[in-house]
Amino acid sequence: MSKFDNIRSFDDCEVNEAVKSIVRHPMMKALMNFTFPETDEKIWSENLKETHSIRDFQKNFISHTIRKILETSSQELTHSGFDQLDKNTAYLFVSNHRDIILDTSLLNLILLENGHVMTASAIGDNLVQQTFLHKLAKLNRNFLVQRGLPLREQLKSSKLMSEYIYQLLCVENRSVWIAQREGRTKDGNDSTQQGILKMLAMASEGISLAEFFKKIKIVPLSISYEYDPTDVLKMPQLLAKHKDEIYVKAKDEDFNTMMSGVLGQKKRIHLHAGKVLESEYDEIAAQYDHKNRQLQAIAQVIDDSIIQNYQLWPTNFIAYDLLHQTHQFSQNYSDKEKQLFERRLEMRIDISDNVLKEGFLAMYANPVINKMKSGKI
Repeated sequence: MSKFDNIRSFDDCEVNEAVKSIVRHPMMKALMNFTFPETDEKIWSENLKETHSIRDFQKNFISHTIRKILETSSQELTHSGFDQLDKNTAYLFVSNHRDIILDTSLLNLILLENGHVMTASAIGDNLVQQTFLHKLAKLNRNFLVQRGLPLREQLKSSKLMSEYIYQLLCVENRSVWIAQREGRTKDGNDSTQQGILKMLAMASEGISLAEFFKKIKIVPLSISYEYDPTDVLKMPQLLAKHKDEIYVKAKDEDFNTMMSGVLGQKKRIHLHAGKVLESEYDEIAAQYDHKNRQLQAIAQVIDDSIIQNYQLWPTNFIAYDLLHQTHQFSQNYSDKEKQLFERRLEMRIDISDNVLKEGFLAMYANPVINKMKSGKI
């Protein structure tokens, strides 16, 4: 028994039994038939039964699923910055978060194809309530973030997760992906929650904050989708926020969002791995004595990197110009691209509702605004 058993992914010795337990599940059949449409079910089924490690499961099956998703719902996937990382070193990728499944799946595909250490990835336990999804998540090296706990239990859970992430990075040499905030960014404003860094720092007993953060090797990760496949699904929550109302998720909303993210049109996608943070910590420690001020400054450094390296697409510039009724960035898109975006806008929301319209446009325009604020445009 391990103290991490309630949150950890499968160990390799558990993989074969787990795969065999879901190989006949209707959702696994649908997944494999989508991935290998020309392969007889008996063949992929037998191959699955011979799988004995997470790496083999990801390499031989899930990576092909992700490529198929890209083939059917995107124009291209590009990346930059990964050539500056050591292939045998474990990093903590702190990432902006747009899509529940794809953000971490695309990162792992890039890491796999370039010979890097793939990540263990945080996922909310609310997203894997079904037994099949729970097992599939653990087979993809996901570990669980426990949601909706009372405050005392939440503190215990945060400490446990901090220790687990440290164990993965510094003992097992396993890279980790974690979102910069709880839940996906709904409005296009990518900002790091100080609480995420506070959680990570719970494992820093006995050493300074600067030395601890150097050990875990944070790499800010910028993920940019030309079209957000779940843009319209984010609108009810933004509308509730605008009305100062509490938003209550519908039954199966998380699952429907996951499926929309996977199957919806994304057009072009770019991932950029920023520079490993290191010297910044000493500068922050010299400037601030208080731990909270240090964490706040570290969050700002991560934000600056994510915003600076975010790939702006024609959709972002179009949304900015439409939102502000200007032609400031018209050189960054064609008339055809503008028409396509306006058609998408009209098809997905009621454009006579100004709050909805402005919320939708702001979701795409805010990355432009944030770059302007940071002086990167």
